[in-house]
Amino acid sequence: MATIKETEQKRMDAVVAKIKEAQVKEGKTVAKVEADSKTIKDDFSKNVRLKTSTYSGMMETALTVRQQQQLLQERESNLNQAKRRLETLERLEHKPYFARIDFTEEGESKEVAYIGLGTFSDGPDNFLVYDWRAPISSIYYDGQGLGEVTYLTPDGERKVNLELKRQFMVEDGQILTVFDTDETLGDQMLLEVLGEDSDIKMKSIVTTIQREQNKIIRDTKSDLLFVQGAAGSGKTSAVLQRVAYLLYQYRGKLKSSQVILFSPNQLFNDYIDQVLPEMGEHNMVQMTFYQYSQRRVPNLRVETLQERFEKVEAPATQKIQKLKDSLEFFKATTRYARSLETQGLRVRPIKLNGEVFFSKETIKDIYYSFNENYHLKVRLSATREALIKKLNKRINKAARSERVQEAIQGLSKQQLDQLYGDHSRNFKSGDAEMDFLGRQFVMREFSTVHKKIIKNQFLSPRMQYLAFLKAVPRLVNLAKYEVSLAEWQAHVEAVKADFKEKKVSLGDVTAFLYLFDLVCGRRGETEMRHVFVDEIQDYTAYQLAYLKFSFPNAKFTLLGDLNQAIFTGENSHSLLKELGTMFDKEKTSVVQLTKSYRSTQQITDFTKEVLINGEAVTAFERAGEKPVIFQTDSQAAMLSKAVQQLATNDQEKLTTAIIGKTLAECEAITAELKAQGQEVTLIRTENQRLVPGTLVVPSYLAKGLEFDAIIMWDANAQNYGDDSQRQLVYTICSRAMHRLTILCHGQLSPLFANVNPDHYQLSE
Repeated sequence: MATIKETEQKRMDAVVAKIKEAQVKEGKTVAKVEADSKTIKDDFSKNVRLKTSTYSGMMETALTVRQQQQLLQERESNLNQAKRRLETLERLEHKPYFARIDFTEEGESKEVAYIGLGTFSDGPDNFLVYDWRAPISSIYYDGQGLGEVTYLTPDGERKVNLELKRQFMVEDGQILTVFDTDETLGDQMLLEVLGEDSDIKMKSIVTTIQREQNKIIRDTKSDLLFVQGAAGSGKTSAVLQRVAYLLYQYRGKLKSSQVILFSPNQLFNDYIDQVLPEMGEHNMVQMTFYQYSQRRVPNLRVETLQERFEKVEAPATQKIQKLKDSLEFFKATTRYARSLETQGLRVRPIKLNGEVFFSKETIKDIYYSFNENYHLKVRLSATREALIKKLNKRINKAARSERVQEAIQGLSKQQLDQLYGDHSRNFKSGDAEMDFLGRQFVMREFSTVHKKIIKNQFLSPRMQYLAFLKAVPRLVNLAKYEVSLAEWQAHVEAVKADFKEKKVSLGDVTAFLYLFDLVCGRRGETEMRHVFVDEIQDYTAYQLAYLKFSFPNAKFTLLGDLNQAIFTGENSHSLLKELGTMFDKEKTSVVQLTKSYRSTQQITDFTKEVLINGEAVTAFERAGEKPVIFQTDSQAAMLSKAVQQLATNDQEKLTTAIIGKTLAECEAITAELKAQGQEVTLIRTENQRLVPGTLVVPSYLAKGLEFDAIIMWDANAQNYGDDSQRQLVYTICSRAMHRLTILCHGQLSPLFANVNPDHYQLSE
């Protein structure tokens, strides 16, 4: 009698054979559509005759061209669809499916469904594989054991009786292991996946989605979905599957270009960039908040992550920054912008060849000449129109001037041809022709003025922002933030000094952009439908309010771990309260992921004790070795231990990252290790690519990444002595999946004092 595995393998072999047949058929379709497109293009160039001498001829030509365009667009669409189907088949050939469910609906016979990375059928209603995102697949993910399960369909909720849940470990069409389980996911299968070595690219978690992760993935009702997830809880992976699910669910209505992810750094973008393509979806727009800001202010250099991390701020500056990060400051910016409708606009003169063409007074007089119904956007638009009218009057006057008439008479034939352009040379009179040429000549002379008007270059964003900062004591109660008037005024001067050097801090750039957008009446990026923000704990309330303003038609998914707030510290905990005022409570969902899957139980138990009053963290029961602390009074001994540990890790084929606190420390580590003959790669900036082999990473760039083994460099009291760095230490240690080694030169950081000695071992 055949075993379950043999029976299932026989079925898989049959499905793979049909997939291969479908691949051949789809390949022929792709070739045919490509050939058809080529024929249409060839016919177009041969047969289309341009008839432009009569109106009817022009209409006939336009209709012919339009028909050809439509034919080509239709073929292009067919080609893209065929290529997508072929890509899906190529993925399914190697791993057709990873799960099976047997279930019955009341009054119906038993149904069997196999779940994979894509849908495959050999007939209209004969589905051999269901896409993991199909409604029926949620029975597999949502079922808490066998028995009654409710799942959502386009027609509403349906109840079924789940009789079997089977999971497969598959490699190249061969079933390695079969699990029957009555849990959401068999622990054994999850242990198999988690036990694999890490890579420099994140893997899809489709085969191991947990019930709480599935809740995140399939939420389509919330305007705000907030995910608090412990380090290694799979929050980022779940959110990437959520993007794939939304693109599948709203295919034809939602494009990947309408989804944007704000990630902690560019390294992380590199780490996750294969997850969606593995599932057959195009990548969404990915950028950091720094990149988003820098793109908007090309003439100012925005403070980098490294500068922000290594900046030592005075107590007064910290209090001021707390004010500037708040929602109250955001509201103050809004109120100040509205006040500009009556007074206070900062402008600069429009110059031509170094001389004033329109003075500041002229521009401001126009701006404030309109009645109170003219709000910011309309007022600015009306000002531009009025300036262009004035410009046209100047052009008409200058065109008739003796200077211009003489200049035209001295032009060469080539220069005159440029002035005529495509204009007919049949003029009513010589004077009319000279008027035309004069206008063309002056318009070219005055083109820079026209450009400056159209591009709002008469506005002065920096002067306006400084004027706003000077007005803040009238708009906000500084005492509430324990900031004195003198401290605030000194801070305004510091921002002014930064502007003179053409730089702006991350703490100022958001308010700077928001104020400018309000003055210009910018409505934001209205095409975006979904905004995802990762590592939300390092964002301020002001930044989030600005993102909501910038993407007015988007639903937001915010995810992070309040235990890892490197830049905002304890202030991150007030973020939840402030978020509640930005979104409709009825359309807000909060999901908490407390179980950490990344690390072994021993590493998770160790790292969570670094925290004090942190968010809940529960270890997944995956056994491993205890973290090791190596303490020495010798720098040479610490280096020797690192070399020894790297050799052990390499022998066991574990990926290793050495995490130092600052870039300078990481540069020193790299030099010392290379002098010892070690092959290591230093990650200097967030724009580097992740490469195989041992990496040396500054702590502020490690966020979101994971490695088999972590070596924390020099965890002494001098490096990590302040309680404000507790979350940084937690972030560093929680990058480790299988092995954590902590090296210390001198006195160990007091931030480890609360860790139970049973949860680590001391190395000699």
